[in-house]
Amino acid sequence: MSKFYVTTSIPYVNANPHIGFALEIIQADVLARYHRQKGDDVFFLTGADEHGVKIVRVAELAGKTPKKFTDGITKKFKDLKKTLNLSNDDFIRTSDKKRHWPGAQKLWLKLYDAGKLYKKSYKGLYCVGHEAFITEKDLIDGKCQDHQQKPEIIEEENWFFKLSDYTNEIKAKIEKGELRIAPESRKNEILSLINTGLEDISFSRPREDLSWGVPVPNDSKHTMYVWCDALSNYITAIGYANDSKKFKKYWPADVQVIGKDILRFHAAIWPGMLLSAKLPLPKTIFVHGFITAGGEKMSKTTGNVIDPFEVVKKYGADALRYYLLREISSGGDGDFTYEKFEKRYNADLAKGLGNLVARVLALAQKAKVKPLKNRAFVSEIAKVRKNSAQSVSEFKFNEALEHIWRLVALGDKYIDNNKPWALKPSSKDFKEIIGSLLFLISEIGRLLLPFLPETADKTAKHIANGKSIILFPRLK
Repeated sequence: MSKFYVTTSIPYVNANPHIGFALEIIQADVLARYHRQKGDDVFFLTGADEHGVKIVRVAELAGKTPKKFTDGITKKFKDLKKTLNLSNDDFIRTSDKKRHWPGAQKLWLKLYDAGKLYKKSYKGLYCVGHEAFITEKDLIDGKCQDHQQKPEIIEEENWFFKLSDYTNEIKAKIEKGELRIAPESRKNEILSLINTGLEDISFSRPREDLSWGVPVPNDSKHTMYVWCDALSNYITAIGYANDSKKFKKYWPADVQVIGKDILRFHAAIWPGMLLSAKLPLPKTIFVHGFITAGGEKMSKTTGNVIDPFEVVKKYGADALRYYLLREISSGGDGDFTYEKFEKRYNADLAKGLGNLVARVLALAQKAKVKPLKNRAFVSEIAKVRKNSAQSVSEFKFNEALEHIWRLVALGDKYIDNNKPWALKPSSKDFKEIIGSLLFLISEIGRLLLPFLPETADKTAKHIANGKSIILFPRLK
């Protein structure tokens, strides 16, 4: 049994979950379920990034303590597990003093002992949105290009990490594929950034300015900055500080799924920290794009944020999972509108898969028919299984589903060509045709399990009990 450790980024819980993170965690869930289906020992981690200035300010506006505020928002992120039918094995919170803090502080001390942390006075541009210091080259018209806000000018004494010492080593790891960045465009992007030279980064904030966070273990006047706090979650959750057996079993991560806006953090800063602590690098970082709403960036100000809970409440979890995996190119940007969603739902789910399963099971009810291997189907299924597996290995989930839907088209064509409704249910031909179709939809269900787990389970259950089902009612 091979191990497979997959993580999402840990979302910053200053606001409720939106559909962009739903995309990320669903992609990670597909990978986790796919590897479990293969028989691998899978550990799937997600969590919540709960510290920082932005949390403190938002909590104050809400009239709450940071702890009370993050408890409420983090619960909603935890609720995604049930709402989206996720299979994550753990959920780590950076505010967890027993599970997370000891590992984060242990990592800090490893960097300190390696001589890679030093203290200096610093004056720089601080973006509250990023919870990070940025440079002039990160600005457009004097504003952060991601948050459209002017950064604050902050002057203070901080601890710094010697990231610049690892520029060449990180570059070599990426170029050799020892640290795989997918898709290729993101690999080129991070290499271009590294080629300009990595700069040392601020690693702490004065505790008098930021008490909401992990204390620096060898300096009580400072609070850990986001890097050693948030990024360390990937190792603290699997026992870096207190469970060496579990840690050795699962680290390094096989795939870390992140958004394109935090590529630099995960493909430059995180590897530098791991190299300094003499820990293996993750094997692969898969980078997804953004989701827009009707072509516009989602924003609370404009009121166009898509709530995944609302979508699931109206259409079901598998419908949302299918749209995000099928409609949006895995490594690129995508768009969500309810018009596009309902069009894809009706065409692929209601009229496509749902209709095929309903037709076959309705006909199967006329006689006691069991799945029957059909040689022609076996070869096509094997071809689709191979092609979809290759697509998953390349994180092309949309292409994997496209391959599987060819079997849906094959089933529809087989029904139309053989016209089983015109045959007597007691006849040998009827039973062979329906038995072959039952075999086909059972195999489609198995292939769909990582993507649409509820649909796969329902299909298998109804094939077993011989009852028909409407998987996806057509939308009017």
